[in-house]
Amino acid sequence: MTAQTVIELRQYRMKPGRRDDLIALFEREFVESQEAHGMSLLGQFRDLDAPGHFVWMRGFESMPARKAALEGFYGGPVWQAHRQAANATLDDNDDVLLLKPPVAAARLDLPPRRPDGADLGPASLIGLAIQALDGPPPADLAARFEGEVRPALEAAGAAVLGWMVTEAAENSFPRLPVREGEPVLVWIGRFADAEAHAEHLVRAERAGLGDGFGLASKRGVIQRLRLAPTARSRLR
Repeated sequence: MTAQTVIELRQYRMKPGRRDDLIALFEREFVESQEAHGMSLLGQFRDLDAPGHFVWMRGFESMPARKAALEGFYGGPVWQAHRQAANATLDDNDDVLLLKPPVAAARLDLPPRRPDGADLGPASLIGLAIQALDGPPPADLAARFEGEVRPALEAAGAAVLGWMVTEAAENSFPRLPVREGEPVLVWIGRFADAEAHAEHLVRAERAGLGDGFGLASKRGVIQRLRLAPTARSRLR
């Protein structure tokens, strides 16, 4: 599968009691139909700490490919047929970060899409941390993360699956807004369960990784997510 160099991290706040309704519709109608336009559906999740939040990620080969894919999908028959049902479940869907893996080693390495109904095995807990940066990523960020931060996170019990920074290019599909002017670093880790994730946080704090992972930011970690993969999530 072609490398995904542009990634959307989408956090939706649902109307009360409607999260599972959207997940059922999404996984029935919006997985293959989006991938048919050249996107990669990377993961869909229930936020374990926010019962009304649905989190998902999709990837694109480039910013021009993103524009073409979104135009094709949102102008196509599947979205037109189901958009009212999908939108009826949503309270807010504008919390979106546009991201990019800055080096090849940062990219998510996921298995190919399995057919609907295939046994994907048990899902792990996915931990996702959003780390504020004080400005554009420094030139040595990749070297520091790969050489220092990733080994320290993994020593503290995280299986680091990938990491990304803000994509600063202009939003090529303004119909879907993104959070702009907000430089961040996002890393994604896999944990056996909630207990393993909690233990990781304790060990990371002891190692001095709890507030910013040793990167240059006064704001530190601005959000931690504990995510439960849905039935068809590739990231699991």
